[in-house]
Amino acid sequence: MAAVAAVPVVRLSLGRRRASAGAGHSGARVTFVSPTGPRPLPAGGSAPRPCSTQAAPQGINKPVIDRIIRVDHAGEYGANRIYAGQMAVLGRSSVGPVIQQMWNQEKVHLKKFNELMVAYRVRPTVLLPFWNVAGFVLGAGSALLGKKGAMACTVAVEESISDHYNNQIRTLMEEDPEKYKELLQVIKQFRDDEREHHDIGIEHDAEATPAYSVLKTAIQLGCKAAIFLSERI
Repeated sequence: MAAVAAVPVVRLSLGRRRASAGAGHSGARVTFVSPTGPRPLPAGGSAPRPCSTQAAPQGINKPVIDRIIRVDHAGEYGANRIYAGQMAVLGRSSVGPVIQQMWNQEKVHLKKFNELMVAYRVRPTVLLPFWNVAGFVLGAGSALLGKKGAMACTVAVEESISDHYNNQIRTLMEEDPEKYKELLQVIKQFRDDEREHHDIGIEHDAEATPAYSVLKTAIQLGCKAAIFLSERI
C-alpha cells in the first residue's frame, strides 16, 4: 500500500527572558518537527517550502479547476494501485517489465498532480482510502485471469481515462486556453501516455481475454462512477 507521509508540525517555543547587565530580550525559537525528531529551521528562519509547480494563475474558475484536479489526482492514484495489484500477481512473469514500465509513468503522473493540488490549493477526494483498496483489488483480480486479463483491465481503464482527459481539455479550451496553458499541457501529455498504455494492452492480446466485452464494459462503468464521485466529494 502507498506509504502515507507524516505531516510535519511547526512548534513555537518561547525562551525565558534573560536577566543580564544589558537590555534583556525574550528569545523565540521555531523548530520543524519531523518523524525523526525536531530539527532547527535553516538560517533565515523560513520554513521549507513544499515542492510544487508555479503559483496558480489569478482569476481562475475555482470550482471547475477544483473538480478537474481532484478527480485527476484520484484517477492517477487509483491507476497506481491497479498496477501495484497487477505487479503483485504478475511481477515475475514475462509481462512484468511491461506493467512496471506503465506503472512508472503513472507514478510520474501522480507526483505531478500532488504538486498541482498544492499549487491550486485543492483538497483530495475523501474517497482515496476506498480507491486505495478498490484499485489494488481490481489490478490483482484482473491479473489472476492471466496476462490477457491484466491487459484487458489496462485497456478498459486507460480508454476511460483518456476520454475523460479529452473532455477536460475541451472544457479548459472553452474557459481560457492561455490562462490554463500549464494545466492543458499536463493533461494533454498524460492523455497521450494513457493512449500509449491502451495500445500496449491491445498489442498484448487484451481482446483475446474470455468475455472481453463484458469485462471491459463492467470496468468502464466502474470508472465512470469513480469519476463522478471523485469530482464531487
